[in-house]
Amino acid sequence: MISPANMRSYFFRIIWIDFIACVTLASGLTSSGLVLAANFGGPNAVGNVIEDDARPKAATITRRATQGWFDWKQNLQEDHGFSLGIDYTPVYFNSSENGASGENEASSGMLRVYGSWDLLGRGAKNTGSLVYKFSHRHSYTDVAPQGFGFDQGYVGLIQAPFSDQGARWTNLYWRQRLNEAKTTVLAGMLDVTDFVDVYALASPWTGFMNFAFSTGSASIFIPNDATLGIAGGTMLNDNMFLIGGLANAYTDSTDPFATVDDFFSENEYFSSIEIGWTRSQGRIYQDNMHLTLWHVDESIPAETPGGWGAAFNYSRSLDNDRFMPFIRGGYAHDGGTLLQKSLSLGFGYNTFEGRDQLGIAANWGQPNESSFGPNLEDQYVFEAYYRWQLTEQFALTPDIQYLIDPALNPDQDSLWIVGLRGRLAL
Repeated sequence: MISPANMRSYFFRIIWIDFIACVTLASGLTSSGLVLAANFGGPNAVGNVIEDDARPKAATITRRATQGWFDWKQNLQEDHGFSLGIDYTPVYFNSSENGASGENEASSGMLRVYGSWDLLGRGAKNTGSLVYKFSHRHSYTDVAPQGFGFDQGYVGLIQAPFSDQGARWTNLYWRQRLNEAKTTVLAGMLDVTDFVDVYALASPWTGFMNFAFSTGSASIFIPNDATLGIAGGTMLNDNMFLIGGLANAYTDSTDPFATVDDFFSENEYFSSIEIGWTRSQGRIYQDNMHLTLWHVDESIPAETPGGWGAAFNYSRSLDNDRFMPFIRGGYAHDGGTLLQKSLSLGFGYNTFEGRDQLGIAANWGQPNESSFGPNLEDQYVFEAYYRWQLTEQFALTPDIQYLIDPALNPDQDSLWIVGLRGRLAL
């Protein structure tokens, strides 16, 4: 007899098979809508990061000292189809209270090298490309920012990707565009946060830092990046889109190629499917309304229960892209997530004719009982940041987070965390 958990797993895999069929059929469809950009995915997907870093920006210091470097990169891409990006991002946090470790500060840095190589159809819309992203993550303090929230008794991640894990792959996959770039299929080492439940302010390098305002509002199971999988997205018409993926749920990003054997031998998968609306494909994460369904298999070695859930997003860019309000949330049934219920709302506002950005948001979260036990307090977090574009390639972002009722620290009613992030993009 098939257990309910297995029935749910089979159900999600049937949905995934149907999704692949839809993508395949959609590659033969046509659309009269103007495609402004071919990149499915969020602001941290490689193609979107490359485009955003390359475009001219309003800045306090307007002279671009590295223009020759960007001209060389543009020629490299035009002549050989090879794109290249490099950034370095340090972060620092200081809390109003000492954590379990006795520390009240955390800091780390990350170097990333990323890009793509168009090997098929260079210069056309239907390109076949090898996409890569490599990073080195290093901590400057005993407690890294990734674990700082838990050290403070908060069920969540103050700055999710900034750890002390050293060198690691994040992306190494094949990207095939079809149907005049209205359909994209990815296969290889993926980072599921590039395409699951995305919106414009989700990147911890440029937007909100707290994970509650990123993928799934902390209520979706997220595999480690550089996990073997396949994903795809397609425009069903000018406004409706469908995105889905199937990936190995449990992997070690410092040894990503071990996930190849695990994918075929362990049969422990994370799957997702998302249907949504956007004003046009070129604005797929600026103007976005979607519903995401997900499922993760149980893992005995990882001691993680299987589970499933749903997430939603509504975000719009208004006033000529100066103002973006959003409301996001999610529900998880088991699955090893941080939160089992979550609701976030806030906005981003571009100041000084788009030069800088102010972000303000609030989240209510209920910790997942299957992950942390029953009867924990609901948590609340408020975050505000101001991203100051000092030069076209360097931004400095002061950040403040106010945590109320951190669930793993019942003796603490609230605490303040002040942060600072810099990002140099080359």
